[in-house]
Amino acid sequence: MGTRISNAATVYKAAEEWVERALRSDDSLFTPGEPIWTRESLSELRQRFLDQPDESKGQSFLDKLERQLADSPPSALQLMAEVLYVHFLIVHTTDSTAELLLLERVLGWSPEPVSIPPELSAGLAPGLANPGQAFHNFRPYQVGLIIEFAEQWKRLHSDERDRLLDDAGAFKRFLMHLELQSALLRGNENKSRIQRHALLHLIHPDTFEAIVSINHKNQIAEAFESRVENPPDDLDQKLQAIRAALEASHGADDFRFYSPNIRAMWDHDYQPNLGDGFGTDEPSEPTGLAQLAEELLVPPSFLEEIETLLEEKRQVIFQGPPGTGKTFIARKLARCLAASKERVELVQFHPSYAYEDFVQGFRPARDGRPGFTLKDGPLRTVAAQALREPQAKHFLVIDEINRGNLAKVFGELYFLLEYRDSEIRLQYSDEPFSLPSNLYIIGTMNTADRSIALVDLALRRRFYFVEFHPDKPPVQGLLRRWLKKNAAPEMEWVADIVDHANGLLSDDRHAAIGPSYFMKPGGLSEADVARIWEHSVLPYVEERLFGNTERLDAFDLETLRREAARGAKQEDGEEQAASEEDSGAQ
Repeated sequence: MGTRISNAATVYKAAEEWVERALRSDDSLFTPGEPIWTRESLSELRQRFLDQPDESKGQSFLDKLERQLADSPPSALQLMAEVLYVHFLIVHTTDSTAELLLLERVLGWSPEPVSIPPELSAGLAPGLANPGQAFHNFRPYQVGLIIEFAEQWKRLHSDERDRLLDDAGAFKRFLMHLELQSALLRGNENKSRIQRHALLHLIHPDTFEAIVSINHKNQIAEAFESRVENPPDDLDQKLQAIRAALEASHGADDFRFYSPNIRAMWDHDYQPNLGDGFGTDEPSEPTGLAQLAEELLVPPSFLEEIETLLEEKRQVIFQGPPGTGKTFIARKLARCLAASKERVELVQFHPSYAYEDFVQGFRPARDGRPGFTLKDGPLRTVAAQALREPQAKHFLVIDEINRGNLAKVFGELYFLLEYRDSEIRLQYSDEPFSLPSNLYIIGTMNTADRSIALVDLALRRRFYFVEFHPDKPPVQGLLRRWLKKNAAPEMEWVADIVDHANGLLSDDRHAAIGPSYFMKPGGLSEADVARIWEHSVLPYVEERLFGNTERLDAFDLETLRREAARGAKQEDGEEQAASEEDSGAQ
């Protein structure tokens, strides 16, 4: 009775290699035959990473790690990269580019860098579980758990190690009762719990489920233990007995506790239309950047870069023409990184929006009482929430930030945006106030809006800017990718006409037509396209071409469709001619 995920052979192969090379001996994953997983190298990592945790604010995990491992011997740097590789093995992803780039960066710190073998690179996909955003937020603790486990493992006699690798129950007792001794992990056991459950499955995949959420394990046991005669007391043994009972009634072929029909029986909050989680505690939202990137049809590296920018400066602005997905991605990314929609606040700026609306101001008292009361705006409200949850990330999304009178709306916050560690007194309060380090701000800016010229340099200096434009990745080609996934194949002509129309608007780059106009939930029909073009796109183009109305005829939908088809046919002919020429040259 196996519990391995059937389509994850490369992951299990990589895990087996790690067990045989690193746990049964001191060998290496990346360079077999070299002693890397040694007690000496593990002690080096303990001293630099576990015993001297970097608690500084405003820097990414990798930046801190690079500083902690500065001047480490090549063997220790390679070991850290291999530890991170094991850490990533459990994560479900269809594109492991981001993980591989991170590993290559760590390996690049060594004066003697090595490469990751292709078969191990393949082992990072598809992964096994969606461990939730806490797995990423608490990465130092998850990675530290692997180091602490491995160092204590190396203290065991080789015969005892072999016994634990052959006896799943004994291994669980060793791992789950591992006494955390390092400065980083001591007192933070809950922050590394997910990694313990991940190691159980990686090392004994036929005994322990690919479930890293203890809450989910308990929910499954509570829902189904009545189907098992004399269920064991041990939770993982109970899950195995439940699996046997359910396989008998539902079929054993590729049985999974996270199949929609099974999950609906034990997870009362599960909503099948929102996706099939793999071990996550929050099935309604993507649980990692790789999964979110898959949903948004953008490269994971794009979202990883934005996350890095946020960690460095705490505030970014997405800028680009309308319809390029700025606000949609801002909200989705904020929810993913915050791990809860309750930690994300959205506000939209407009010309009449004031400091009193955004930060704090006096408002007429309610309930018919005379006078005024001091009321917090969304900025102070989110800041207070962030202070109450210092371990969680909180986000304020400011839509159309350039439409407000920014100097007036932000006031003294200009100073706090740059100096997060400082305190000042606000306009209507004598109490000192600061912006918490776990409060992040994402603004969106429509570059087709002429009010963008009013955004002063003082604000620009305090934000990183991320461009969303139809002629640059990841927006470039997004509509075509969406059409292939969500519409009938014959609808790809829509991407052709949008590209052709944007070519006609190339003299005003910020007038480009974004893909979001056509990314309609439920698919796209020709009638939808005609309606959207007539009532959304054409009025926008007409406004951008004000004073040049003679150019509007070229944006007639049928005219564009004929021109786009002619252009595509011409390109096909050129490609065929080039192919024939190449064949002749051979």
